[in-house]
Amino acid sequence: MNEFLKIVRERRSADKFIENIKIPREDFNDIFRELSLAPSAFNLQHARYYVVEDKDLQEKVYDSAFQQYKIKTASAVIIVTGDKNAYLSADKIYEGSMMLGMLDRTQYNIMIDTIKNLYEGWGENFKHDEAIRNACLSAMMFLLLAKDKDWDTCPMIYFEKDKISELLNIPDNEVPALMITMGKMDKSSTKIRGYRKPIDEFVKFF
Repeated sequence: MNEFLKIVRERRSADKFIENIKIPREDFNDIFRELSLAPSAFNLQHARYYVVEDKDLQEKVYDSAFQQYKIKTASAVIIVTGDKNAYLSADKIYEGSMMLGMLDRTQYNIMIDTIKNLYEGWGENFKHDEAIRNACLSAMMFLLLAKDKDWDTCPMIYFEKDKISELLNIPDNEVPALMITMGKMDKSSTKIRGYRKPIDEFVKFF
């Protein structure tokens, strides 16, 4: 089995962590460096990450997430948001491509206009959905990169978004998409992996 498949198969959602284990900042830096390669629509890189390591603040996050025990034991809690206004940075992102000769001025202008017209023309619901979609694309890669560093995680959606946004001063243009708890899994509570659907139940070929 190759290393990638090993990571995919061994990644589990941890429901309890071993307490008082610190994640080295170097590990986070390595993860986020590779995470910059995650796919995003038009390369707009909508995802933003808020890493909570402070125990007092983590306690407040715990209260804002209906006191789920895994938050209390995690080494860090990460909030992943998507930026509804990511399209407004398209000029800066594509300027680099133009300077490298990947786009000429005409192609650059067409790309910027296309992105602006799409996001503004399709409205607020589209911006919101795009923020969520692209944040989740990035978050899935985060889970795998964390496992590659031997850290366990659990993606979560059960939290009060408004309270979390206020607690972490998340701007209004960012939509909290996921909460991720991270640390070393306490395997004393590990259960066997749950039922997985066979391919023909979730795939159709045409």
